[in-house]
Amino acid sequence: MTATGADREAAGPTTRGYWWWERRRSVALDVGLALLSALECALEGVEFAGDTGLPVPAGVLFGLIAGAVLVVRRRWPIAVVLVAIATTPAEMGFLMGLVGLYTLAASDVPRRITAVLTGMSFMGTFIVTYVRLRQSVDEQADFGPGGWYVPLISLFMSLGLTAPPVLFGLYIGARRRLMESLRERADSLERELSLLADRAEERAEWARTEERHRIAREMHDVVAHRVSLMVVHAAALQAVAPKDPAKAVRNAALVGDMGRQALTELREMLGVLRAGESVTARAASVPLASVGQAAAAAAAAAATEDGPRLHEVETLVGESRAAGMTVELSVDGEARAYPPEVEQTAYRVVQEALTNVHKHAAGAKTWVRLAHRDAEVAMQVENGPSDAATADAGLPSGGNGLVGMRERVLGLGGVFVSGPTDAGGFRVSAVLPARGAA
Repeated sequence: MTATGADREAAGPTTRGYWWWERRRSVALDVGLALLSALECALEGVEFAGDTGLPVPAGVLFGLIAGAVLVVRRRWPIAVVLVAIATTPAEMGFLMGLVGLYTLAASDVPRRITAVLTGMSFMGTFIVTYVRLRQSVDEQADFGPGGWYVPLISLFMSLGLTAPPVLFGLYIGARRRLMESLRERADSLERELSLLADRAEERAEWARTEERHRIAREMHDVVAHRVSLMVVHAAALQAVAPKDPAKAVRNAALVGDMGRQALTELREMLGVLRAGESVTARAASVPLASVGQAAAAAAAAAATEDGPRLHEVETLVGESRAAGMTVELSVDGEARAYPPEVEQTAYRVVQEALTNVHKHAAGAKTWVRLAHRDAEVAMQVENGPSDAATADAGLPSGGNGLVGMRERVLGLGGVFVSGPTDAGGFRVSAVLPARGAA
């Protein structure tokens, strides 16, 4: 992993706390270079003192002070280069000049300042070299080169002492900035990946919550309707058993059939859940980028599972009639096939509405209306006031029936309305788009 700036700051005094240095080895390197530069300048200060007539200790002290300036090259590279240029006429500070130019070129100092100081150092070195070399040539009477010799040699020496450290410093500075840029990009990518992982986890949690809600709605619809009819038939069986044994036998058979149907639907639902668990297990072993695709595939598989269809509403109404409810079914328009999720939702709305009539309006006359339109399918279940002469079956209510119907319909982009009627009954209406949710 790439070390971030926060990691380096958290490293404590092992990497920071030495004035302007970041590491111990930087301190050791600069101090060592400063000692070498001071020693070089001190030795060259002896010759400088002899040429200028100064006391030797003064020349040595001057050299020590001038050479020791190299210790601040990282903090003030311009000052180091200026000192090196100033000491060029004294023919001292060559190491300081080389290291100073390298540090200046590798630093973040503006390029125009670097160019100016490099030019000054080049001219200073060229002038001193030219003067000294001319003096040496004039002193040797038997050595008579042409007029090109002194300028050419001075030019080569000046370039040799100026160009290599500057070019190398520019290369190191560019490389350092590139590495910092790559490190920042890596840190940014790591943060983005972390955000993507968090968002993927949020989407996965949202998908799990939606799946739990869907399963809860399915369980409620299957169990509530079938068990409600079973309770109604059981109450009728208890009432008619002493008077009409044949009818009691028929009611008992209906109770058994409904129980078997409820078990079959529950078994199918559990099969879907087990298939969903296997899909989830496979999704856990794929890369992060495939989590959304796996979730979408699982949702699509769940939506296309075999389930109740709209044409089975007639059978549903027949079961309610067999339980003693007076139900009228009317269908407007030409029936046609719809997407599975639309047909399942329409069936569940009618089923849950009839279940609520069994629970809350025993003996009430009920109307079930279906309308097939161009771009939508509509359904309405309306019941009249409860028959006071009919005994209440005592069915418990969880209070989630209308909520589940509304969630189903709105999830497909439909419209859901429910409420009491003026006649004292209750009406449930829903309109679903023919093509399902976008």
